[in-house]
Amino acid sequence: MSTISKIYSAELEGIDARLIEVETDINVGLASFTIVGLADKALSEAKERVNSALKNIGVKAPNRENRRIVVNLAPADVPKTGSQYDLAIAVGYLIATKQVKTFDSAGKIFLGELSLDGRLRPVNGVLSVASLAKNAGVSEIYVPARNAPEAAVVPDVHVIPVETLGALIDHLEGRRVIDPEIHREPVLAPLESGTNLADVKGHASAKRALMIAAAGSHNLLMVGPPGTGKTMLAQALSSILPPLTLAEAIEVTKIWSAAGLLHGAPFIGYRPFRSPHQSASPAAVVGGGQSPRPGEISLAHRGVLFLDELPEFRRDILEALRQPIESGSTTISRVRKNLTLPAKFMLVAAMNPCPCGYYGDREKTCTCAAYEVIRYAKRLSGPLLDRIDLQIEVPRIPLGELRNNPHEGMDSKDMRALVAQARNIQSKRLEKLSGKFTNSELSSKECDTLIRFDPSGELFLKQIVSSSAISARGYYRILKVAQTIADLGGEPVVGKKHLAEAVSYRLREA
Repeated sequence: MSTISKIYSAELEGIDARLIEVETDINVGLASFTIVGLADKALSEAKERVNSALKNIGVKAPNRENRRIVVNLAPADVPKTGSQYDLAIAVGYLIATKQVKTFDSAGKIFLGELSLDGRLRPVNGVLSVASLAKNAGVSEIYVPARNAPEAAVVPDVHVIPVETLGALIDHLEGRRVIDPEIHREPVLAPLESGTNLADVKGHASAKRALMIAAAGSHNLLMVGPPGTGKTMLAQALSSILPPLTLAEAIEVTKIWSAAGLLHGAPFIGYRPFRSPHQSASPAAVVGGGQSPRPGEISLAHRGVLFLDELPEFRRDILEALRQPIESGSTTISRVRKNLTLPAKFMLVAAMNPCPCGYYGDREKTCTCAAYEVIRYAKRLSGPLLDRIDLQIEVPRIPLGELRNNPHEGMDSKDMRALVAQARNIQSKRLEKLSGKFTNSELSSKECDTLIRFDPSGELFLKQIVSSSAISARGYYRILKVAQTIADLGGEPVVGKKHLAEAVSYRLREA
């Protein structure tokens, strides 16, 4: 006569978790231990880890049973990956063999990788599983102790931190109850980059563009000769970005947890700053791989993706950025399934005007032929440039000015306060639009509805439409940048001066 147990675990699909039922059947037959349900290599090896862990805590292990053991992971048509099923398989086996008291498993999720001595190792995607538990009405989740602070970020879910399999058995049988992890509100703070904008000498117009980009989460392209401070300006951008909101922080932490990049930290409380090298592959930047995982554009969600030496990146990578920039997400297509990952990042890029870097420089002569300059510029397609809101020149600063001006303009702390004030204005304006926090996320319809102009702004707008070669996309991006400039000034309506400044940042496409 066979004995069947049913408990629950979870599978990570992109950054979202899916409930998986772990069924264990113990039946008469030749001794065997089989895992079915589209298990990958890491999961098929779980039986060896479970055998050793159970043996080493003094429990009768599956390989000592003269029985046929089958573990089914349902739904059977969903691919299962990773080692997080170890704990569920071990507990299911113990229930089926009646080595632990029967308990109600309907409202519990078990997650964790077993070491050979019965200790639990941390796994990826625990925050997503905790969110699944809350949405599905699951009362308790059992996770490795090192993952417990991450899972406890989600309120109203009982998170049981498990150190060892033996401790879990004692807890389930009531001998030594494990106290649940206490829910704590995460600490949200800006990322201190170490570069203060006051230490960047000169470049007042570039600093202004950085502040506008930070306030509205607009894309920015800086063009200039080598050594003029483009990279330093980009790195300083992190110091003026406001802290994440709680909703944004949960989104970011889910992505980093799924990618296995938390490294023991329970939470990501700052806006990410990602800077992939030019040699990165499309899968590394956009996401994908044999087992699809988030790429750099998703890891930069709600933060900054900095591409230094933009034309040196592969053409297919640059063109792959076009759709995520527009939609705020990326879709990874595979034969069996499609994954959609969030990718609402601020693109900040830097480039030289030509291969030698000195085209248009007032002090050093360019050595490139005319066709080389044109070919270099054409590495960036028109549709990609059309998606970049702010395009600025970063010229060389004379050496005398560098020596005589040790500090200049507002420091990062003061600028961050202005940016935060502008974002608060935006959040109030966008509070009815779920999931949108900044002007850059507005659709064309929302721009027409929410952005208001004074008479001078209306007149200037008509002049832009009648006399400019700007595309429809470029037109709406100008409106969004102008609204951000007005928000920085605390002005309720967009006027001519705001629109004129916004247009000046798109002169490269004219």
